[in-house]
Amino acid sequence: MGNREMEELIPLVNRLQDAFSALGQSCLLELPQIAVVGGQSAGKSSVLENFVGRDFLPRGSGIVTRRPLVLQLVTSKAEYAEFLHCKGKKFTDFGEVRHEIEAETDRVTGMNKGISSIPINLRVYSPHVLNLTLIDLPGITKVPVGDQPVDIEHQIREMIMQFITRENCLILAVTPANTDLANSDALKLAKDVDPQGLRTIGVITKLDLMDEGTDARDILENKLLPLRRGYVGVVNRSQKDIDGKKDIKAAMLAERKFFLSHPAYRHIADRMGTPHLQKVLNQQLTNHIRDTLPNFRNKLQAQMLSIEHEVEAYKNFKPEDPTRKTKALLQMVQQFAVDFEKRIEGSGDQVDTLELSGGAKINRIFHERFPFEIVKMEFNEKELRREISYAIKNIHGIRTGLFTPDMAFEAIVKKQIVKLKGPSLKSVDLVMQELINTVKKCTKKLANFPRLCEETERIVANHIREREGKTKDQVLLLIDIQVSYINTNHEDFIGFANAQQRSSQVHKKNTIGNQVIRKGWLTISNIGIMKGGSKGYWFVLTAESLSWYKDDESH
Repeated sequence: MGNREMEELIPLVNRLQDAFSALGQSCLLELPQIAVVGGQSAGKSSVLENFVGRDFLPRGSGIVTRRPLVLQLVTSKAEYAEFLHCKGKKFTDFGEVRHEIEAETDRVTGMNKGISSIPINLRVYSPHVLNLTLIDLPGITKVPVGDQPVDIEHQIREMIMQFITRENCLILAVTPANTDLANSDALKLAKDVDPQGLRTIGVITKLDLMDEGTDARDILENKLLPLRRGYVGVVNRSQKDIDGKKDIKAAMLAERKFFLSHPAYRHIADRMGTPHLQKVLNQQLTNHIRDTLPNFRNKLQAQMLSIEHEVEAYKNFKPEDPTRKTKALLQMVQQFAVDFEKRIEGSGDQVDTLELSGGAKINRIFHERFPFEIVKMEFNEKELRREISYAIKNIHGIRTGLFTPDMAFEAIVKKQIVKLKGPSLKSVDLVMQELINTVKKCTKKLANFPRLCEETERIVANHIREREGKTKDQVLLLIDIQVSYINTNHEDFIGFANAQQRSSQVHKKNTIGNQVIRKGWLTISNIGIMKGGSKGYWFVLTAESLSWYKDDESH
């Protein structure tokens, strides 16, 4: 990626930031960005103003920053500012920029020093800035002021955590040098979400206000509390300088002079100061965007495909059409019918690879579950023989019968046929349940219209249940038909004639199986000198055996 393309990365993310802010949501995407974190009066505002070279941020006691400020710095020949909520209006007076930030903050949060996570988007064009985007977050506080809620500390912490917990967010932890760095609120928050210090950039302010004889050399040399991206020291204007309207350019010259003249920082002066910090942040953010861009692009494309799929359902929807509601309703109902048919016929667009459903499950009920239920039916041969015996004797009464009566046969067979009713009705229940499950799956596409979804499911399910009763009646009728008349002339029926025929076929097969192939005399020579040399035997060779007899045996 060339330098020109690298320079375009930050403006590209700026446009995405504006688009998401205009939509009022982030589309669940984490933009690469830098969040500025620090305690109250840590010097965050002064650092940002030094970048721009103008006084434009609200100042005062207590919490001044009460909404996140997305500050987009853009290199330009002209110098002006624009707000996203005042599109098209250019602010050349940076005093008006401050007033607009205050007014916009009060508009959302009210006048009681409350806070809000809705950001203010400010873009500053200037020849004195590098392309850079920072999010200035409210300063960490511990004591409520005025009408602020008692849990203001918790609210601010939660808002800061919303930003810095994102893996795509770099953390600019601003800490004043005249406090105990081990207890720095900014570094402590950064450590909670970035324990390895991979995403944190340390900024040490108020180096000129440290007690005489002390310095922050170990911190700035990244020895005491090491961070992967290191620390940068800056010297901002004091409150007296701000009140006296001291020029920022003059303050930056004084900052440069301070680092060059201080014995503890002289050797690292080229790596200290506001200009260097701005250059470091520009480079770090550009590299960070470059590293996170491929993953970000994949997530964006996945969401676009998902949204396009949702939009497809409304492609023929015309808001100006007075009959649009009726057309949309018919279209959704027709789509439901098509989906239901596809699931039953097995030609669905989306094939379920996790389980059987729809037509496949119904097929399984018919060809596997129903036969299994029949096989499962209890059959006690001993009990059946006893029933046959009782049936024959009861039909003969006091007479002793010579032949088996037909009525005994019919009584036993009908009793066995009636047993098919249980498995048959159970199969109907299983099929009905699967049809209702299929209906529920098809109505998921109507989830955006809960009433329509509920009514469609209710009407179709009721219709299926109505047909269930008629289907069971039909199944029972078919079984009753089989019970009412037993066709003994059917070719599959094993009656006396068929039994006799099958018996003769089996006997014939057995006879053929033992058929004589050859028989005659067999002379065996050289049996032994003592036994008389040769001897003759009568042999019979059949398909199953070879037999022979002595010449004195009958054959």
